Amino acid sequence: MNAFLDGKFNFSGDSLKSNFDLLTQALNASISGIIITDNLQPDNPIVFCNLAFEHMTGYSRAEIIGHNCRFLQAQDRNQKQREILANCVKEGKECVVEIRNYRKNGDLFWNELYVSPVKNDKGEVTHFIGVQNDVTSRKNAEHDLRQQKTLMEKQVQERTIALKESEAFLTSIIETVREGLLVLDPEFNVLSANYHFLKTFKVSIEETVGKQLYELGNNQWNIPKLKELLIKILPTNNPVVDFEVEHDFPHIGKKLMLLNAYRVELEGQFKDQILLAIEDITDRKEIERRKDDFLSIASHELKTPLTTIKGYIQVLERIIPKDASEKFVNTFSKVSLYVERLNTLISELLDVSKIQTGNIELHMSEFDFDHLIRETVDGIQATFPGHKIMLQGETKAKVMGDESHIIQVINNLLSNAIKYSPDAKTIEVNIANVSEYVKVSVRDFGIGISPEDTAKVFERFYRGSEIQKKFPGMGIGLYICDQIVKNHQGTLWVESEKNKGSVFSFTLPKHRKDNDAE
Repeated sequence: MNAFLDGKFNFSGDSLKSNFDLLTQALNASISGIIITDNLQPDNPIVFCNLAFEHMTGYSRAEIIGHNCRFLQAQDRNQKQREILANCVKEGKECVVEIRNYRKNGDLFWNELYVSPVKNDKGEVTHFIGVQNDVTSRKNAEHDLRQQKTLMEKQVQERTIALKESEAFLTSIIETVREGLLVLDPEFNVLSANYHFLKTFKVSIEETVGKQLYELGNNQWNIPKLKELLIKILPTNNPVVDFEVEHDFPHIGKKLMLLNAYRVELEGQFKDQILLAIEDITDRKEIERRKDDFLSIASHELKTPLTTIKGYIQVLERIIPKDASEKFVNTFSKVSLYVERLNTLISELLDVSKIQTGNIELHMSEFDFDHLIRETVDGIQATFPGHKIMLQGETKAKVMGDESHIIQVINNLLSNAIKYSPDAKTIEVNIANVSEYVKVSVRDFGIGISPEDTAKVFERFYRGSEIQKKFPGMGIGLYICDQIVKNHQGTLWVESEKNKGSVFSFTLPKHRKDNDAE
């Protein structure tokens, strides 16, 4: 069992492998979500999850492995059940709680969680097994029953009055929204269209309302992707969000549209209508494309003269007179330093350009993961002697990847940890095996990141308002790191609290040979 929990599936016979396969199939056949965490590793990370847990949470296995279970509570951290769970884990006890969790798309669900410790021969808790059941329907039903008797009549009256009073108000809002809005019936006939739709697509109200959507403008709205979108939404209550459609309209030219579709619900009953929001993002995408083109051209144009400057500096370094003054030597050193910084910045801009155009190059080869981490940490430690970087753990794993890019990720995370921890001189780096992945965590004890900034910290050119005031930068380092890790089929994430520090973690899949048996 311990070998299974540790992710080390080395079988000595067909019978044992057969039993293990049967156990795995049984776990995946369960309708309950099942996870296993490793209590011997820092932060008790998840090392196994079954298919039901993936379906329940909306996260894939790659996004789950290596995380602590608390990531399912998102920012909802003030639940008493979290404290109960923490105490049970600390004391190595069983417990049952009902806790609010959030799926990947942000939807709330109630989780009935059974937690049980696994102990070794010495009585030490090595792992925890968590069995989860989605009890949202039951919780909602209980809530509805409590409220129904006292609120039903009052709610119907209030909603009836509110609907009558707000009809004109809602119509005014719809007409002022700066994106096209259509309401469709089950046959996709247009029931209403706002002014912005008519203006954008150059049609009249007579040509639109009462007509079938696909027949509008001499069938110019007969778009296969749009049909697929609408056919999917009617049988369900699942909205379609930010669905991109590109179409060449005969009268207005090529348009890139962002579509959002919602099934209309009134008084708890589906009225078989669809609200379709159409945002014309053609100009915005063109501006972004031009910006990316400018970024690429500017970076390349700057790289050429800078390379020449670096060459001249290297020549000058070799011919500096031995009797040169200290002021001359110091000034020359500063010039070299700032030229190197400029070179690094331009290289990062080139990386962003390559990522945006899909031209990022990865030179994959097998390498010793622990050795790479140690060498990179030693290099950063030598550059920043004022901070103490503490490296813990080992994986003894081989990873197939681009060493230079992985080093770039680690360098960036360590440099950020030092940069944003001016008053804390300790940085912790932990490496570990989590199932078929290796995990790296970089912890600092610096200024931390606010929840609103945490959600955007990996976006291109994004910098938090407070950080932007105090620390220089362009906000592209973490974006590049995130893209590099994704291109290696890994995941990069952050956990942080203001004024308490941050933990940036990422996982990479281990190298598996075809003849590996696990």
